[in-house]
Amino acid sequence: MKKPRLLLLSDLFGGNPEWIQNYIEILAPKFQIQYYDVLKLAEIDSLIDEKEIHNQFLNGGIENAVTNLLNSEKENVAILGFSIGGTIAWKASLRGLKVTELVAVSSTRLRFETEMPNCKIKLYFGEKDLNAPNRNWFLDLKISNQIIENQEHLLYQEKENAFLICSGFL
Repeated sequence: MKKPRLLLLSDLFGGNPEWIQNYIEILAPKFQIQYYDVLKLAEIDSLIDEKEIHNQFLNGGIENAVTNLLNSEKENVAILGFSIGGTIAWKASLRGLKVTELVAVSSTRLRFETEMPNCKIKLYFGEKDLNAPNRNWFLDLKISNQIIENQEHLLYQEKENAFLICSGFL
């Protein structure tokens, strides 16, 4: 039987970070995995500083990434997005990407979203992530979320959190 496709969308830093391997090892038995470096999807130079990368995402980069993802993916997919990767997945889903399930981790920019994608959604945030959406946002959109105690924005980089996050898929 053919395994379902799972897209992993990187965080702001892209590249091939060591922590992404934790997710690939856990999820590969069940899914055909496609990893996307969101900097490449957004056509942003990775050799600039974090603040400038962030500015470029906000000034057209997110839109570029969404468009490039829509052009690359035509079949049903599940998505696991990290930080800005989750936001890109959310917006691509709203624009017609065939997403069956969306898991986003530390995707703080979602606090500005008012429309829900039409798929199963699970969001994870660290208790100490100051930019996470507030309680009313979750209630207004009726979204399932899990707050991970004593964790900050980069919680997804820690192996024990990878197991917790992947358990949502398994």
